[in-house]
Amino acid sequence: MILNSIWEQQYNPTGNIWLSALIAAIPIVVFIISLVFLKLKGYYAGLISVIVSAFISIFIYKMPADKIAGAAAQGIVSGLWPVASIVIAAIFLYKLTVKIGCFDIMKDSISSISPDKRIQVLLIAFSFGAFLEGAAGFGAPVAITAAILVGLGFKPLHAATLCLIANITGGAYGAMGIPVTVPAGLTELDSLIVGQNTALILCLVTIIIAFLLVFLVDGFKGIRETFPAILVSGGSFAITQYLLLHFSGPELVDVAAAIVSLISLIAFLRIWKPKNELSAPKKAIQKEIQHSGKAVIRAWLPFILLTIFVTILNTAFFKALVQDANPKTGTKAGALNSLIFKFEYFNMNESVARVSPIVDNPTPIKAIFSFAPFTSTTTAIVLAAIFTIFIFKVHSRIVKLVIKETFIELWAPILTICSVLAFAYISTYSGMSSTLGLAFANTGKIFPLFSPILGWIGVFLTGSVVNSGSLFAGLQSVTASQIGTDPALLVASNVIGGAIAKMISPQSIAVAAAAVGLTNKDSEIFGKTIKWSVILLILAGICNYLLTR
Repeated sequence: MILNSIWEQQYNPTGNIWLSALIAAIPIVVFIISLVFLKLKGYYAGLISVIVSAFISIFIYKMPADKIAGAAAQGIVSGLWPVASIVIAAIFLYKLTVKIGCFDIMKDSISSISPDKRIQVLLIAFSFGAFLEGAAGFGAPVAITAAILVGLGFKPLHAATLCLIANITGGAYGAMGIPVTVPAGLTELDSLIVGQNTALILCLVTIIIAFLLVFLVDGFKGIRETFPAILVSGGSFAITQYLLLHFSGPELVDVAAAIVSLISLIAFLRIWKPKNELSAPKKAIQKEIQHSGKAVIRAWLPFILLTIFVTILNTAFFKALVQDANPKTGTKAGALNSLIFKFEYFNMNESVARVSPIVDNPTPIKAIFSFAPFTSTTTAIVLAAIFTIFIFKVHSRIVKLVIKETFIELWAPILTICSVLAFAYISTYSGMSSTLGLAFANTGKIFPLFSPILGWIGVFLTGSVVNSGSLFAGLQSVTASQIGTDPALLVASNVIGGAIAKMISPQSIAVAAAAVGLTNKDSEIFGKTIKWSVILLILAGICNYLLTR
């Protein structure tokens, strides 16, 4: 209904929650059919889903047309900033390293550690990808690691698939742990406790992913021949992950575990080598070149700078500089707070309200665009690129060429990202996403079996484990209390399901496709990742159910 210009969501428009859920799922089904079976380009599939979700919102959920338009517009803007901006900056930095010759030396340095493709996927997709996820997140890890693997001789489709699957490893704790801390804060739970509960399943999943990556490169033969290396890489990561989650918290899990995993595997390779090596084709390797330590460090400098800037901008000091004033806690506005630009999204700010049972009392949804460059991952990547240009004295002609190539390659993925997020925001504001959640919540005592599915759906729709937590953490907590289960366990399962969905998120797939030059091949990548995502989701659901017994 509309009251005082605020439209209140409804979650069961048909009077039967399962029928309502089936209707709410139609846009998702349409998207998958368009992408996988009709082989449409990502942005066409996204556009069709926008139209279908808008139609259902108007005629089934009775959502005002102006608010549907506002939700779609908010999704488009969110797709441009921060998602598309991060991807553009990351691909620009990567292409810049190629033009100035750094990337060839980086490839040689990786090959000097091991020319074996099975080892390289553990070093780059598994460990380095998790490190980038922990430091930056938001698409940068998949874009950068997939590009590196292609440079090492992996086929583009294979590289994209491997890096999307590997992204599960760090997905639950990316960008300094916010996928755990945000839903924990929303449900007034201790983030340390929620993190501990994610460890129960995700540490197992981490080890499985290490084995799965090698299996996808070289089958069971590859696992047999590199078994010790997989154990060292995956085991050291999982152990570090487990210890930090239990005694420190989620903030530094990805960064620390990735560093330990990288160092452990590199050290292990000094005393052990696989009997048979699976090397890239000769044309991809071309020639073995030994580089000095100074040359290698210089070649990796762009990504070293990226890591430094991301870390600095995510420190408590910088976040304090831009924080908002909070009279309730006595927090003062940061010194740079006035340089954070905030705008209300069209007609959307506090014009749509969540209602019971999603929240206890009607709660208007805030819709404010915040441009905060001082803590943005995009800014960190841009700073790394600027410093790289000056340090390597890159000619302006090359910079212009790289900018041109980047935008030519990325326009289609950007359209895909924006169309998918427009569809996601319509689903969120109309209440369709919550309908799906409430349907699963109505399964009663067996709900823990389906609990990770909510996080999985949330990330499929929004592309973000953080957004998925914001969407469903409250529902998970309330349902847990109703069925006599620890709320922290189900909020954690939402994070777990979300991490498993990152490999099938349309915007993540669009990023991966762009990084390896497979623009408009989203359907092929989706077809490669969906089965593994579903298998891991079923495993997570079973484990979660057993933990509640």
